[in-house]
Amino acid sequence: MGTPYFAVPILKSLYQNGYNIPAVYTQPPQKSNRGQKINKSPIQGFSETLNIEFRTPSSLKDNKEEYEFLKKLNPDLAIVVAYGQIIPKEILSLSKRGFINIHASILPKWRGAAPIQRSIMNLDKETGISIMKINDKLDSGPVCAYYKIEIKENDNTTSLSDKLSLLAAEKILDVVDDIMDGNLKFEEQIHSKASYANKINKIEGKIDWNNSARKIIGIINGLYPNPGGWFNFEGERYKILSAKISEKKGQIGEVLSENLEIGCADLSIKVLEIQREGKQSQKIGQFMLGSKIKKGSNLRNE
Repeated sequence: MGTPYFAVPILKSLYQNGYNIPAVYTQPPQKSNRGQKINKSPIQGFSETLNIEFRTPSSLKDNKEEYEFLKKLNPDLAIVVAYGQIIPKEILSLSKRGFINIHASILPKWRGAAPIQRSIMNLDKETGISIMKINDKLDSGPVCAYYKIEIKENDNTTSLSDKLSLLAAEKILDVVDDIMDGNLKFEEQIHSKASYANKINKIEGKIDWNNSARKIIGIINGLYPNPGGWFNFEGERYKILSAKISEKKGQIGEVLSENLEIGCADLSIKVLEIQREGKQSQKIGQFMLGSKIKKGSNLRNE
């Protein structure tokens, strides 16, 4: 059971290593903004390629058809990876060895919808994946395995997501074997230490130049590619796609050089790639040639 690209390497790994996958569940296709195009989930597309039966119920709650399907299927194990739906209690009882979830954080830290984004925005030094048994509360089931990785300074949500997905794709094989052999212990999380990775709100991407340079880089990287770290200048929105810390110091929000170094509460950031609203992204040298943002401009009060 999975939906975004994050889940694809895990399904691929299970398939290529000979595990019998009789059915895949994924979110139904979404209409694009203008309704012109139907977008299948990455997992649906991959299931079609492999010719695996896939199912796309809009909800599993009170869904008799899916209940009966899974009851008849009588699965040994269900693996859930960013599926995007609550799985009701009556369905959780239909797998012999339960439903396990691959979650992209070291639980109980960052339970919830946006663990990768929140870990980068919080300037965490490490993250990882937790493999847990699903119960009826959000990401609070007992855990059988943790795998940690370091968060590099230049990691953004896309790069970190790819690393975690490949890590999970490798580790899930041993975990499944151990579960089938009855060799894994599930241990309760320390619930008093739980923190929550709430869904990202677009306004969180608005850059406050009064923050430290490191905090601003955390927002830019954590919210890449969407909604992104952004600011307004003369009525237009600009999204910073990539930046690094610069030692240059100056007024908060002031453009300190022709290379778009911008003063923060302590140091400054040097923008490397930027996108003006409605335009293509540009490397900074190309962008500054025709930009209204010049050395001496102040972005603070926009």
